[in-house]
Parts: sequence; structure tokens; C-alpha cells
Amino acid sequence: MFHGERPEGMPKFSLDATDIRILAAVQKHGQLSKTRLADLVNLSPTPCLARLSRLKAAGYIRGYHADIALDRIADFTQVIVTVSLTHHRKSDFDRFEDCIRKLDEVTECIATGGGTDYVLKVFTPSLAAFQALMETLLTAELGIDRYMTYIVTREIKSAHPNLMELAAKTVRRGTAD
Repeated sequence: MFHGERPEGMPKFSLDATDIRILAAVQKHGQLSKTRLADLVNLSPTPCLARLSRLKAAGYIRGYHADIALDRIADFTQVIVTVSLTHHRKSDFDRFEDCIRKLDEVTECIATGGGTDYVLKVFTPSLAAFQALMETLLTAELGIDRYMTYIVTREIKSAHPNLMELAAKTVRRGTAD
């Protein structure tokens, strides 16, 4: 979500340092008891819960997720794919994005500027299954001009941005403007 953008109908309010601490704690620890969250953000439980409810209602918290050790459960192939479309009309982007949203194998897709239109993170049971997926995409007439694949050999780091640091830099930059 871009700075200042919010879902239709969501109330607009400014985030203060306490809101950022609450969001950072939830991002790091997931769902917490009211007491534990209040302790982490140095606030009494009732106002902390009220703020958390307000943040949820405003759409700042989209959900809670577990970090599953997928490699302990199943063998899989992870591939990063860059995709460039032949044409760059809104209808071309919409058609491609609608198709990608329906594919469980594609866990992330970002639109990019520059030489590549999209970067996808794909998980399949095997390299052959990945190739079959790509063949399906190529025959679906999505306007794919070219794609590059990068087989992931091991994960070095996977993390969410440090919310406290990011927010602090945004505030500093905003006050300097």
C-alpha cells in the first residue's frame, strides 16, 4: 500500500509512535495476549487493546500468519521468475494479473518499472511441475514476451522490513521536506 492510500471506506487517522510500536510488535510476534502486547509497547492493556482494534478496523493489520518450516514438510522447487509483457496496455496488465492471482503456486507477484514488468516467487513440487506451469502460462495468451527463471538453491534471508526503523526514517524525511 502506498503512503497515504487506504482501502475505500476505511477511516483515516495518523499513526503515532505508540501505534507504530503496536504494529511492530504484532508484525514480529503475531497475535499476542492483551497483557503481553501492552507490556511490549509500554502501555496499559485497555488503551492498548483499543488502539489495536482501531488499527485493525483501519486496515493496517491484514491478518496473522505462521512462519512454517516448509522444507521440513515437503520437497519443493522454488523459482524466481521475471516476466516482460509484449504490450503495456491496462488490459494486458489486468489479464496477466487476474491469471496470476488464481495460481496457488505463485506466492508473490510484484509489478516493477524498468526492463521487467513482474517478478514472481513460485513454489512447485518439482522442476517438471514448474515447467508445466510456465507452459500453461505461455499458452494462455497472456501476452508474455519473455521470462527469465532463477532456481533458488537456498534461502539466505527472509524477513519483513523493520517497521520501527522504516517509520522513523519516513518521519525524519517528512520533517526535512
